[in-house]
Amino acid sequence: MNIIVSACLLGIGCRYDGNIKEYPNITALSKKHTLIPVCPEQLGGRPTPRMPVEILNGKVIDKNNNDFTEEFEKGANEALKIAALTGCHLAILKSKSPSCGYKKIYDGTFSGTLIEGNGITAEVLIKNGINVKNETEV
Repeated sequence: MNIIVSACLLGIGCRYDGNIKEYPNITALSKKHTLIPVCPEQLGGRPTPRMPVEILNGKVIDKNNNDFTEEFEKGANEALKIAALTGCHLAILKSKSPSCGYKKIYDGTFSGTLIEGNGITAEVLIKNGINVKNETEV
């Protein structure tokens, strides 16, 4: 099975802070499946490292209220194209992320408060019939 995976979960240095963190339970899936790494934030044109952003009232903003919604939507649509081209019906995405978060995301106040919701990419994939999980569900 081909699986879309948030690239940061595979130890690729694309996290917002530029740090590398690998999740062995995710990389171990490569023994039985083809893992297709994507970073929707980079696909949308955001650099690494980059300032943290959160979703507030449907907009992706940083602490200075700069709006990055367009870049996040572009990245989500690029990730969807990759999923379609590779026949992926499953995506494993980074929890809490404003792009990849599934079920819980930060509330947009930069206070560390989580709320129910999905990141921009997770929502686009779900709406297009792709089963989404986060790294804690694998």
